[in-house]
Amino acid sequence: MYSIKFSFFKNLFFFFFRLLFRNPKGTTLHRYASLSKYQKYIYNPSDLLRRTDPSTQTLMFSVEGALLKSSSLFPYFMLVAFEAGGLIRAFLLFVLYPLICLVGEEMGLKIMVMVCFCGIKKKSFIVGRSVLPKFLLEDVGMEMFEVVKKGGKRVIGVSKMPGVMVESFLKDYLEIDLVVGRELKVINGYFVGIMEDKKDLVALDEILEANKDGHVVGISSFDKSLDNLHFFSRCKDIYLVRKSDKRSWQHLPREKYPNPLIFHDGRLAVKPTPSAILAIFMWIPFGLPLSIFRIFIGLTFPYDLALPICSYSGLRLTVSKPITPPASKNNTKGLLYVCNHRTLVDPLYLCFALKKNLTAVTYSLSRLSEILAPIRTVRLTRNRVDDGKMMERLLNQGDLVVCPEGTTCREPYLLRFSPLFAEMGDDIVPVAMNTDVSIFHGTTASGLKCFDPFFFFMNPRPIYTVQLLDRVSGSSKSHDDGQSRFDVANFVQSEIARELGFECTKLTRRDKYLVLAGNNGVTSNASHKQQ
Repeated sequence: MYSIKFSFFKNLFFFFFRLLFRNPKGTTLHRYASLSKYQKYIYNPSDLLRRTDPSTQTLMFSVEGALLKSSSLFPYFMLVAFEAGGLIRAFLLFVLYPLICLVGEEMGLKIMVMVCFCGIKKKSFIVGRSVLPKFLLEDVGMEMFEVVKKGGKRVIGVSKMPGVMVESFLKDYLEIDLVVGRELKVINGYFVGIMEDKKDLVALDEILEANKDGHVVGISSFDKSLDNLHFFSRCKDIYLVRKSDKRSWQHLPREKYPNPLIFHDGRLAVKPTPSAILAIFMWIPFGLPLSIFRIFIGLTFPYDLALPICSYSGLRLTVSKPITPPASKNNTKGLLYVCNHRTLVDPLYLCFALKKNLTAVTYSLSRLSEILAPIRTVRLTRNRVDDGKMMERLLNQGDLVVCPEGTTCREPYLLRFSPLFAEMGDDIVPVAMNTDVSIFHGTTASGLKCFDPFFFFMNPRPIYTVQLLDRVSGSSKSHDDGQSRFDVANFVQSEIARELGFECTKLTRRDKYLVLAGNNGVTSNASHKQQ
């Protein structure tokens, strides 16, 4: 009797569940049947290039189904929730993850869009330009990218994600001609977390109309090949790839990016998969007190005592110095230490490496950071004459440290070195610095900079490498050799880059903020080479 009642209620539950979350456009089997005559299967994406003539065809591909190795969209929405919405919104999305997995792909997508975008101001949403491209590029399959790069006269990317999440990644970094993504409803300048039923097909229709005599080829996933049916129904041939084959693809290496990724923002240094974000939320209650403890030790204890305590807490500092450093030729001035800029605590780590206090000149430092700094900091005015006099006066008082890039850069690139330091110091010591973090970045371009040290020291085992190089004479000593301040600055930059294995650029602080703000796009490859 009880088993009959249980079976009845069980069947009734599943009936209403299917009725609530059924696909209003028909079953999956029906949609597969409608395009079965077009479907072809590829196991090696390069086979597609041999079967068709790329010079006359238009290639249309699914971003999630074909280009990206991973089929899960959760990490990218978690990045939006964490970076644009904050910790509470990210935690809400994480709590809803089991429900998102149960209700089906389309309904799960709508839930993630609602949680991540509801109440976000459209004008201030820059995560799609400053944060997501890095993680999306790291998930691109190299084999499929080669097909996309050479596969058509026109290339169109179709995504189930909102266009604001993928447009910059596809256009600015992969040079895709057209991106078709989901549109979000906006009321009074704010996203409401609902996707529009219709998509912008005007540009797509124009391209297909101009290429109506050519061959239109579509590429999607085998398991989800007929998502975006109204797009791929325009293709004469549809090629499907399987998830098992995508797992064997290699990740697209950095050197093959059509446009290099030099600038990116955001606090998270790891892709927030469900397991990774669980570990992060479990670590934060321990990481925050640990960060405060580490900062307290660095501020109050002498170097000989602070170094072993910080080392036991997980901080790691590696120092290398020249075997036979030459003696200073000028005893009237202090040494000028010239560092590349990785985080806000670069000068502090140099002081720990040398076990002595230095004076640091800064371009833009928050008042809270100036108060907490255990060493003397002097703010520059960005006026060449005034800053030159100030640095000259400081060098007469003792050793000085400067980061001539003027801003931090996370990637293996060096920004242009301001040549001002080359005029000031007669004895210049180049210092190559590098960092390694596992959870949080200790820099930001759009967030509160005063929290940068706290985020850096919240990492379980942050690593700092300080390498002191051979001394260099400033331009004031090099007139007989015909070297200008620009020559000295470029030489110091190249020496630090060579030691670190980085690439020199001519980009500046202004370029960084223009790119991360989305005002000037991505700088072309031609401008990345040094003079």
